[in-house]
Amino acid sequence: MKLFFSALLATSLSAASADKTVFSVKDDLSFDESGKLAAHHMLYPAGNWDCPAATAAAPHGFEFRALAGEALQMVFPDYEPGSSACPVACPELGTDRSVAHAIMPHRRNPDSTNNFNDWFEGNCKRAEVCLINYHSRETPVKLFWVDRDGNPKLHMEIEYGERKTRCFHSFVGHRFQAQDGDTGAVVEEFTIEHTLSTAIGESPPSGDPQGHNFDREIESTLRHEWTKHERIQRTFSPLGFKKARLPDDVFASMGSFYFNNRNNVLREEWNGKGVFVNWWETDCYFVQIPWDLKGKWQERLRLLVEAWAGVPVEQTDMYGLRQYVEGARLLTHVDRESTHAVSLIVNIAQHNLTEPWPVEANDHADRLHEIIMQPGDIVYYESAKALHGRNRPLMGEDARYINLFTHYRPTGDPKWMLKANPEGTPEPVLEVKGECRLQTVGTAELPNKQLGIVEAVKCDDERLGDTISPTLFTATGGEDLIDWWKMTGANRKKATYNIE
Repeated sequence: MKLFFSALLATSLSAASADKTVFSVKDDLSFDESGKLAAHHMLYPAGNWDCPAATAAAPHGFEFRALAGEALQMVFPDYEPGSSACPVACPELGTDRSVAHAIMPHRRNPDSTNNFNDWFEGNCKRAEVCLINYHSRETPVKLFWVDRDGNPKLHMEIEYGERKTRCFHSFVGHRFQAQDGDTGAVVEEFTIEHTLSTAIGESPPSGDPQGHNFDREIESTLRHEWTKHERIQRTFSPLGFKKARLPDDVFASMGSFYFNNRNNVLREEWNGKGVFVNWWETDCYFVQIPWDLKGKWQERLRLLVEAWAGVPVEQTDMYGLRQYVEGARLLTHVDRESTHAVSLIVNIAQHNLTEPWPVEANDHADRLHEIIMQPGDIVYYESAKALHGRNRPLMGEDARYINLFTHYRPTGDPKWMLKANPEGTPEPVLEVKGECRLQTVGTAELPNKQLGIVEAVKCDDERLGDTISPTLFTATGGEDLIDWWKMTGANRKKATYNIE
């Protein structure tokens, strides 16, 4: 897969043009046809000529803009006009128009009067780079940094495969060459335009279907997942899950990273990982998250999960970004009990879906819920206990659905699952009052432009929320999970491989 990079900016802004005043973030900054920032930006208050950013020339890849009025209030809500302080912030190339005002703390400086250049170099121009060698299994790829005079200098060697990913820091505008380790031939050349995660060469198929009987493996897996789910007694929440919204600045960061690397997705390596994703029918893709950026996201998300779970938690894993495509299915399952007590799904982006692709989660009484997510939505869930999946195929020509997954357990407590609920834990919703019924709530336009009836479930017991599956399905054992898998996939394309 070839490297994808944003096009080089045609010109750099001069100091004379850097004082163009912005009154509306959504209207006055530079956006491309997709509604994404067309360059990295440096933002600062208008009228304060003591700000170094007001007189600095914008380097390659950046636009400097002074803010006033509504724009100033949105980006720097605590700034007092006339203050001698000089707050600055640098939203990233690729940030969506709707959240361009929301900037992560590490890309903000509350007063840059004395340290602007160092801060700008280290927090705005500095870019993380992660590279995977899919060019050669036998010989490491050699990566060269190209200096200003065009001379390549050896930077590192990269061995083959996802497990040998190499991450490092560079700067916007730096040039690199990747050379074949044997011949010295240049196989890739690129300039750093943003935080980058990609491969040199083409990623291989997700796995080898030879020797599999997928129907049998799926049935065996579902029976085992039911048994695992029954072992866990500890709970954290009334239902086992909850839908919420990501903070705007975290969503802006995640969204820009995905947008800038959207054409760098790689096939996920699935050999030995089981049948939880139908990799033999449709490829599953991912974008590796650079380590430092991952750490910044992890800490923010940990605080959210901790507040929901009601106990201090520690990070055990973060995975993604995973990109599902048309036909993808995710088998009902639970996660590793020692490390995945409470978890978070983040929907980063979705494209070309012709129908919703809900998260399916069983509550503590194994009633099925279907949760519809939009970009920026999050779902907390008790991932070692609450069965979850996406059994319905993802529908839509060239459909794409991009998620991040992050996992936690109670701090310092790998045996959390063996303990009783601590005092104050919300009671799980097991017995309910009344019943749930399917009812018509309106109409909606379908992809074929016809109107379709919209139905939803109304429950007498409001503790069940508004996500009960319209099928009113409740599982009682592994055989029910098998029936659900078969029913939801009855009209899917038949598997290409089912080989003894």
